[in-house]
Amino acid sequence: VANLVQGLSCADPAVQEKAIAETEKRLQETGEEEESERTVNRTVINTRASDTVNAEAANADGFLALLEKDAKERAKRRKRNEHLANALKERGNDAFRKGDYVLAIQKYTEGLEKLKDKQELYTNRAQAYLKMHEYEKAIGDCEWALKCNEKCIKAYFLMGKAHLALKHYSESRQCYEKILQIDPQKESLFKDCMNEVHLEEKRMKDEERAMKEVQSGKLAALSIKELLQKLDRPDQSILYYTGGIRLLTGAVKDCTGQTLFRTNNGFSIFEDNEIVRRGFCAERKSTAEVDLSVSLLLLWQAVCAGNEENQRLLLTHPVVNAQLPKLLSSGVSEIQKETLALISLYSENENGRRLLVRHQDLTNWLQILMTFVNSTDARASSAMNILSDLTEEERFRTQCRAMLSTGVLPLFTQLLTSAKLVNQAALARCIGVMGNLCADAVIRMQMAECEECWQACLKLVDECLDVGTPRYQECLFAALGLMMNLLLESNSIIQYFAVDVSGRCMALLGDKDGRIVTRAIGVLSRVLPASSSAVEEVVKGGVVKKMIKFLKAGGQITSNYGIKTLSICTRANRQAQEDLVKSDKRFSVLLKLLDSADEMIVGNAAFCLGQCLAVPGAATSLLNSDVVMILLKHAGGDATRTSVQENAAIALGKLCVAEPRHIFQLRKLNGLAILNSSMKHMPSI
Repeated sequence: VANLVQGLSCADPAVQEKAIAETEKRLQETGEEEESERTVNRTVINTRASDTVNAEAANADGFLALLEKDAKERAKRRKRNEHLANALKERGNDAFRKGDYVLAIQKYTEGLEKLKDKQELYTNRAQAYLKMHEYEKAIGDCEWALKCNEKCIKAYFLMGKAHLALKHYSESRQCYEKILQIDPQKESLFKDCMNEVHLEEKRMKDEERAMKEVQSGKLAALSIKELLQKLDRPDQSILYYTGGIRLLTGAVKDCTGQTLFRTNNGFSIFEDNEIVRRGFCAERKSTAEVDLSVSLLLLWQAVCAGNEENQRLLLTHPVVNAQLPKLLSSGVSEIQKETLALISLYSENENGRRLLVRHQDLTNWLQILMTFVNSTDARASSAMNILSDLTEEERFRTQCRAMLSTGVLPLFTQLLTSAKLVNQAALARCIGVMGNLCADAVIRMQMAECEECWQACLKLVDECLDVGTPRYQECLFAALGLMMNLLLESNSIIQYFAVDVSGRCMALLGDKDGRIVTRAIGVLSRVLPASSSAVEEVVKGGVVKKMIKFLKAGGQITSNYGIKTLSICTRANRQAQEDLVKSDKRFSVLLKLLDSADEMIVGNAAFCLGQCLAVPGAATSLLNSDVVMILLKHAGGDATRTSVQENAAIALGKLCVAEPRHIFQLRKLNGLAILNSSMKHMPSI
């Protein structure tokens, strides 16, 4: 009893928890004994109990009653303390948000005095200790938090940060690996954290190597330090600083040079030199200021190439961060060229892109970079490369939404309608970028609802049909891909343009470029469901015969688009059904497609066949074929797409209704049960 009481009053949460568990166990056992006394045979031999036994029983009952009362009081006290601890936590959080970390630590500590096993108070205090650079204390609090909750991701995250600050790289990695073990969904956080450890470890090694070269008296290392010191001289002419920056650029030739630039405060040129900062930030630059700006951009390229720590420091500098979009829009070709080259260092790798999307407001970048389609030099290609890279980032696509309708789409439609006047190679890349942006559902919906965008695409197709140069062909190929993506939407604008779009695609089916033909068929397969009028027009134009021709030639993608187009046309158009029966003698093409490994092709081929069996003589033409066995195999198969089984079963049923002699073959194959079960899919038969 003494041990239990002592344990309940212990300051150690673990000991206290163990004592509570033991007490509850005792109480439970007593309850079971009382229940047993109520249910057992009450016939006894000796009805007179010993006075000693009665006394002991009374003492035990009294003790257990005391324990129960104590447990209730402790529960009430804990509830009161938890309320106080939560209030202190909120006061600590408020102080943390205001940057008063000392007060935050004080409030979290007071909260822990009220409730020693509250995990949030430990992790919050650890976070405040991190801000105060008290890393050992932060680690200690994280360890206590994990005693309260061994799967606390925040504790491992903060402990990893603290170990990293102490240069305990192995321990930091272990903490982040624990996060992934606890929650595999945190893979993105895990990658970011591990990358941060890698960069910090590399930075330290680079700086140690650079320091050794300085100490050994290497000329290249000393020259960088001396040049930075000379650039630090105040009140010199702008030409002096421009010349010094160019010399410095030439001196930075490797990773050691980049590290020495960083460790000797090379990025502080803006903070300490008013002349350099004013010249670089001037809106209307003189010739000397243009030369200075170009020199700085070249220096940063040399300093940041392959060096992620320098890239981070440069991009997080407020002046550079604010100036980059202005430099891109400056209209000065030399400045734009070197700005694009600098940004390319970031966009061409994953870590660099993450830096851009985190530290730059990229809302206007799509519009700014798209304007370079008007350039006839290398700037256009550089800008399109950057855009292609950035579209891989979800955050960039999200930011593009803001200016899409008001800024981007008007510019884009203008470029499409001016294809003869712009850089056509860059225009093709630009159209491809817009197609990739359609992966974002919001952007795709806005573009698909833009009437001007559809008109511009049709105008471009018309020009390509007239001109047909290789560069125009690339624009046409990209425009068809864009339209295919937009046709994933369904709206009244698409319905309005469906006849025009399908008409242009029919004209492209005779193109010599197989890529163009395949995409034209793809657009047809997606636009025809939007309009019965469009279906009628393409059927009149001989689309069925053309599709059969392409399907005979084979090709997985073309076959997929072609059979889908046929399935749409034959769904409700009698002329299309008759055309297919005439064009595909004994359904040789459809039967071949029914043996495809692609379930989408098989399902659509079965659907087409089922639709065409209404044509007189169609079912009879199949009497000496393996069609029953093929359809039966698919109807009773285990395809992932249920439409395969359904369409095959329906076609099989229609086949036997249209030509009863097929039933004999069905009986031989023991397929009547499958046919009967398929009848539920054919209410009209």
